[in-house]
Amino acid sequence: MPFPWKATIFAIAALTGFPVSAEEASSWPPAAKLDHVLVQTSLYTRHYDRDPEHTNQQNLISVEFHNPQRWLAGAAWFRNSFNQPTWYWYAGREFPLWKPTENTLVRAKLTGGLLRGYKDEYRDKIPFNHSGIAPAVLPSIGMQWGRVESDLILFGAAGLMVTGGVRF
Repeated sequence: MPFPWKATIFAIAALTGFPVSAEEASSWPPAAKLDHVLVQTSLYTRHYDRDPEHTNQQNLISVEFHNPQRWLAGAAWFRNSFNQPTWYWYAGREFPLWKPTENTLVRAKLTGGLLRGYKDEYRDKIPFNHSGIAPAVLPSIGMQWGRVESDLILFGAAGLMVTGGVRF
């Protein structure tokens, strides 16, 4: 029996509150066609807990590859909360929410992937990091103004990050 992609996409949409049309659900698997590349960096980070060990300078650099159906895949390098070099490899989807002008779009984004870099005494600071690689799911809300984008990313109960980037 084939995997029920349409039902899975509708279930994810229902759980996250993102609207998905029947046309979008029938577009599985995603087209292997490149629409644009987004290169981003971190602009601001704030941890909810003011632990003196936390750093708010993540120095993030990420590259995302987007297809015309708003699916994406990417990789990010950054300094984690404890100043350790960390990688996040991920895939996800954008969800348009509002288009106030022809050149402006408000959208949500949901990515999921693997984090590698929380080590030594900080290994247990993120859940499921038993082998040095942990799963992660990051929701965000953002805006696109022409080729410029910005996102507010929530990283669990730990904090938030604002990113800025350019589409190519």
